[in-house]
Parts: sequence; structure tokens; C-alpha cells
Amino acid sequence: MRVAGFEQPGGPDVLRVLDVPAPEAGPGQVRVRVRAAGVQPFDLAVREGWTPPGTPDGFPRVPGNEFAGTVDQVGDGLTGLRPGDEVMGNCRLNAYAEYVVVPAEAVTAKPAGMPWDVAGGFPAAVMTPHIALEEMSVGPGDTLLVHAAAGGVGAVAVQLARIAGATVVGTASEANHDYLRSLGALPVAYGDGLEERIRDAAPGGVDAALDGAGGDALEVSLKLVRDRNRIITLVEHARAAGLGVRTTPDKRSSARVAQAARFYAEGRLGLHVRAVFPLDRAADAHREVATGHGRGKVVLTLPEGGQGDVA
Repeated sequence: MRVAGFEQPGGPDVLRVLDVPAPEAGPGQVRVRVRAAGVQPFDLAVREGWTPPGTPDGFPRVPGNEFAGTVDQVGDGLTGLRPGDEVMGNCRLNAYAEYVVVPAEAVTAKPAGMPWDVAGGFPAAVMTPHIALEEMSVGPGDTLLVHAAAGGVGAVAVQLARIAGATVVGTASEANHDYLRSLGALPVAYGDGLEERIRDAAPGGVDAALDGAGGDALEVSLKLVRDRNRIITLVEHARAAGLGVRTTPDKRSSARVAQAARFYAEGRLGLHVRAVFPLDRAADAHREVATGHGRGKVVLTLPEGGQGDVA
């Protein structure tokens, strides 16, 4: 099969289309013919040399930790999944590929009306905010501050918090304020005076904060949220413990994706895809994510036919 991977860490240019043996589904596993794979900062860190916990060393290494596609092999001992089922799921590596093998519990059904590019970027985009909001106990009557609210994770966090009954204040560039209003958030611009603008938007105070920006945004959150246990940073991992704030624990599950998929099917949750690249342009997809700008997700797509169809 063909994958987008690298033989040594480095910048985006190390990503190449490589030919590698296709994996086979073992007991309790499914093999999925990938139609789309989301691209996110996690993958950039892998490409730069970070090895996620619990993953093997060695090269070539294939990034990608979320995908959507069609089941094409079912391992021994499995019921409930069949070849041809349209699914989406999570893994730590290997999603930038024509085929990926994962435990059956790592996938959930793709809603029939969901486009493949949206499905490819959906699992990770919903997983992180779903866990974070649960950890911070965000619910009715709360005011949640979301930094980088127009991004893929931030926009989903806004919507999930609104579904949970919370008021949401979202920071973003002014070009994205109408977008945030459409999601139900109160938009606030970045820059000098951020703390005062947030206080004006939330005169009753801020109960919890999800930091997807770091730097000054996190500093402002520390001033606004009384209980630091209700601050989660997605970017300032090295500083979190010293500041007494939290990072998102690894509590991934397909049940979280399935619940969000139901919200999508009901028209209560959307995911914006801002850029789509073919597999052989994975380097360009990484460059786009590295800009740190823009609404929604960046996604790689693969044609339906499987092997040999990627130019």
C-alpha cells in the first residue's frame, strides 16, 4: 500500500509517499480502507521527532491519528462489524495510509450523510473537547472561555458546551467573529486589553477555560478563573503542572465519537473543513496546519479505489 511517511524526522519536506506492506487484521481488529485522515498539531510533533507513548520506535514512521473509511477486513472473534461498513476512528499513528488496522473498539459508525472529508477530521476534533469539558464539569449555568475558538477543536468545544447548557466566550481574530456567533459563542478579539474585553463579555465571571492558544491567553485565564482545576491547556503542556492547571487526560473512546456523531446527525454539531489535500501533498497539509490560522480542520483524502490510485 501507499502511505505518507518519513524516514527521518524534520520539516514538512521529509514527508514522502512510500510503498510499504499492507497490514492484516488480527483477532479483535479491523482493517479500514482509508478515505480521509485528519491532520493536526499532534502529527506535526510526530514528524519533528516525538514518539507518542506506547508506540514503537523505528522508521519509516507514518503520522495520522484519526481517519474515516470502509471496513475491508474483520479479524477473528468479531461480530457487529462487516466489510463495507463505513466507519471513523482513532489511532496514534499510521492513518496517512491506504489501509489502517485498529482494535474494533477504536471505530464507530460514520453518519450516512457525513462527507468523507468531514468524517476524516471528526474523531480527534470531537474527542479532545469532549474529554476536556467532561473533566472541567462544564454544564448549565457555567460560562466557559475558549481560546482559539475558531479552530477545529475550539469550534467543536463551543458547540458541545452550548449543547451542555453553558454560555461560551470565544477568543479569535475579528475575521472569525461572525463564525463564532453562528456557533453560539460571544466573540472576543485577541491582543492588548484581552482580559478587560472578556470581563465585559462575561460580567458574571468565567467558570472554566479551555486554552488552545497558550501564552497571553493562558495568563489571562489564570486571572479570570478562580478554580485552576477548571482550566485545561491544550498547548502549554510543559507549564501546566507548575501553574496548577490541567492537560487533557488520555480518556479516548469510540463512545465519545459516537455521541458527537449523533449530535452531527441531529444537526446540532458541525465541523468545518478549511483545506483538503491528496495523500501526496501531506507536506503541504502540514504547512497549512503549522500556520496556526484558519477555521476548522485540514484533511488528507484518498480515492475510493485503494492501492495505486494516489497520483
